[in-house]
Amino acid sequence: MTDQMPFNDDYDSNNSGNAEFADLFDKKITRRDLITKTAGGAVALTLAASLTGCNDDDNGNGNSTPPVKPEENKTPTSLKFKAVSKNTLDQVTVPEGYEARVLYALGDPLSEGLTEWDENNIPSGASFIRRSGECHDGMTFFGMSNSRFDAKQSSSGLLVMNHEYVDDKKILHPVINTINDAERSEDEALREINCHGVSVIELKKDNQTQLVNINKASVFNRRITAASRINFAGPVKGNKLVQTKFSPQGDFALGTINNCGNGYTPWGTYLTTEENFNQYFSRDDLARDANNIVALDRYKIPAKSSYKWHTVKATEASRTDDIKGLNIQDIYDRWLTKVSATQANEDFRNSTNTFGWIVEIDPFNGSQYPVKRTALGRFAHEDCRASRAIAGQPLAFYMGDDSQGEYIYKFVSDAIWDTKDINGGYTAGDKYMNSGKLYVAKFNFDTTTQKSTGAWVELNINNPLISGYVKYKFADQADVLVNARLAGDAVGATKMDRPEWVAVNPHNGEVYVTLTNNSLRGSSHPLDAANPRNYADADKGGTPKGNVNGHIIRFKETGDVVTASTFTWDIFLFGAEQDSVPDVNLSKLGSDNDFSSPDGMWFDPRGVLWIQTDDSSYTDETNCMMLAALPGRVGDGQVKTSAGLKTPTGAELDNTQLRRFLTGPEGCEITGVTMTPDYKAIFVNIQHPGNSWPANHPSALNLSKAILGSRPRSATLVITRKDGKEIAGESLEKTETPKT
Repeated sequence: MTDQMPFNDDYDSNNSGNAEFADLFDKKITRRDLITKTAGGAVALTLAASLTGCNDDDNGNGNSTPPVKPEENKTPTSLKFKAVSKNTLDQVTVPEGYEARVLYALGDPLSEGLTEWDENNIPSGASFIRRSGECHDGMTFFGMSNSRFDAKQSSSGLLVMNHEYVDDKKILHPVINTINDAERSEDEALREINCHGVSVIELKKDNQTQLVNINKASVFNRRITAASRINFAGPVKGNKLVQTKFSPQGDFALGTINNCGNGYTPWGTYLTTEENFNQYFSRDDLARDANNIVALDRYKIPAKSSYKWHTVKATEASRTDDIKGLNIQDIYDRWLTKVSATQANEDFRNSTNTFGWIVEIDPFNGSQYPVKRTALGRFAHEDCRASRAIAGQPLAFYMGDDSQGEYIYKFVSDAIWDTKDINGGYTAGDKYMNSGKLYVAKFNFDTTTQKSTGAWVELNINNPLISGYVKYKFADQADVLVNARLAGDAVGATKMDRPEWVAVNPHNGEVYVTLTNNSLRGSSHPLDAANPRNYADADKGGTPKGNVNGHIIRFKETGDVVTASTFTWDIFLFGAEQDSVPDVNLSKLGSDNDFSSPDGMWFDPRGVLWIQTDDSSYTDETNCMMLAALPGRVGDGQVKTSAGLKTPTGAELDNTQLRRFLTGPEGCEITGVTMTPDYKAIFVNIQHPGNSWPANHPSALNLSKAILGSRPRSATLVITRKDGKEIAGESLEKTETPKT
């Protein structure tokens, strides 16, 4: 998610009035043990793969210095790469001994035969169904062997990534355009629609040089866009709330949009999240009932959208295989949500309800449509992370709703995990994601005992607080899922400071959530122990402006089982400038690791936590960044006080446990992170850079051919070490005794 997008999503969408609330890896274990007892999904299999020698490559360089070899399956004992200094340079900065190459930038072709991006000859809108979209975001690498998911494989795999939105339309279109016209041109609208969604690209990595390239001849390369057909599954499929003119039976939607964070499943599929979908719609309230208006208001559907896609007059240029048999004009008309017929399946009164879901994509199966998993609820999904996959136990999926004062959710499957479902595709998705229970979190802190606890409240129509809610009348369970925000209001969930990305610790199953910031905290959102700060910027002074720099909260399920109805929690890290006063810089961050507005976040299988920022408060001193952290566990710190309010905090981390790994070019957000299973290539996205990056990136480090020009472009980096060794693995490397 970005603070710098033209649509203002830094709003308080929650008007509910709810109260705010006053060493397994040191053992010898088998590959089967590792899969069944530790990290879930691709993470578990990646760990298991390393037990069978996926790091055995001989990358000796012929020098006389004895080679160094990392200890396999170990979390680094400390961080030893040289910390990157804060800076405001218009470039990417990585640690000494590392290189960052531009791999995949806006407009780059996925297929052979397509022209490269040329800002002086912008490719057609229709061509972007085979080109990189805009604003690269969450992503996951899936190793591949024999055209199937293989978590041991690093030299061949599929990189799946989100394209969140169009940052600056002037970057995407010719100089003469219809951006400000009352009626948008079809070519421009198609370019924008197709620039949203998801990319699937096949990568090849050289195991000696670690050089990564895109295989443009791959049959797997494809785009899923805001006009692709996506099926509904789960309790909401067929419900009248998702019936539309183009899908009268309510069994499919057109497109996925505002795809921000991501996730992956234990069976090897990708989860993309639909965040701020509201900004694309214009709204007409004539002939709507009061209940429906409450729902539209709660999801902040605006009167007018800056995209204005509903003004387009369609031609055959819009037609794709996904919309055969449909009225092409529907691609555009649906972005004006209004009652214009006697029945919901004859107009677009419900078009907004077709977005805001978790979407499952099988990267290895392009012959079936992706699926919107409605059992996981509808809201501004920022991220979706699976729990550890433990044989014989259910799976949980943890999610955040990214707006001020919104909630943290989890979905627990009815089905219990069976490793036989690996590579099960959408059939496995049906098993684990169509039936289960959706919960919302309530956080508590006892000031007398100084104990932090939390509760999961099921969102079910049978709960009298939901069925009898005064502000909105729920019709059935499908209505609860479509309007999950309102259901959360009804049960009194805890308002949080913009819950964004989620990460699950592969060692202990603890769940981390980034709370990016909240300008309303301490004013219309009262302070509480889980959201305890209201202060002014350290440099600017003046009156307090809420939670300026954000924080990361984490929690541990009671009994270490995902079905638990309670949990304990603390605040892992507080974002802050190093020179902030002590009750703001509660984590005692220093020059090597201070940060602001944590957003993207991911645990790699070794247990290294990667933290990315999307900031506008500290950018006078440093561009956005990515840090590496070696966390402890919930309860390892102490209770501290901020402005008289006590809050449980995590253990203080020094710069060997938390340090800056990367800074991006001016104006950008750092977002999306994934690795090859051998830990020798890490992928990071640079979203909406300013000035002209990546045109000014060193040409020798550009794998994207189109590097010239003046327009900045979002792009994916692949970062490797010059010596070919593991990313952030320096502390595990030891000198081997030369053979005699």
